[in-house]
Amino acid sequence: MSDSPDRARLVPLTPREWSERTGQALEGTRERVARLEGRSAAPAGKPLAILATIARHPALLEPFLGWSAALALQGELSRRDSEILALRAAWNCRSAFEWGHHVLYARAAGLSDEEIERVARGPAAPGWSVEDADLLRAADELHVAKDLSAGTWARLRSRFTDAQLVEIPFVVGQYTMLSMVANATGVPLEDGLSPLPEPD
Repeated sequence: MSDSPDRARLVPLTPREWSERTGQALEGTRERVARLEGRSAAPAGKPLAILATIARHPALLEPFLGWSAALALQGELSRRDSEILALRAAWNCRSAFEWGHHVLYARAAGLSDEEIERVARGPAAPGWSVEDADLLRAADELHVAKDLSAGTWARLRSRFTDAQLVEIPFVVGQYTMLSMVANATGVPLEDGLSPLPEPD
């Protein structure tokens, strides 16, 4: 958002503020993030800033981490399809934080840099397959109407299982929610990550 804060409104919890349980929960996220990024080992450094921000609500942290790990790592959608939905949700919400991290995850899932850039131009951009355009359209419809049109549903129904059809709005909703958290609390985007593209 153009009026988002230049620095965190709610500073992510620092390691010296962690309880033992919070520390274990946050440290446990490193391997999961490494898997999403296509790394063989967890990188050194702090946990994701958004997770350290959520840690300011200890009662929600562990349930949230369990849910998000299940959605990201045990989902029925292909990683590629999931990342198309997540990137479009991040772009629709104008979340620089979520966009920057999901660019890494999308590359690991097989999307090219050109495809990632094209996500910001939406389902009508030249170059998408019909299948990819349907996913982007679904993300847009869920963002605007909180529902899917009959035509979009019919096309998705023709190729996805029941479990995948449940998962599509879950993925869009998850990264819409995290975009809201990131935008509202001013979660800082780490250096070296891709910036949010400007609208055409």
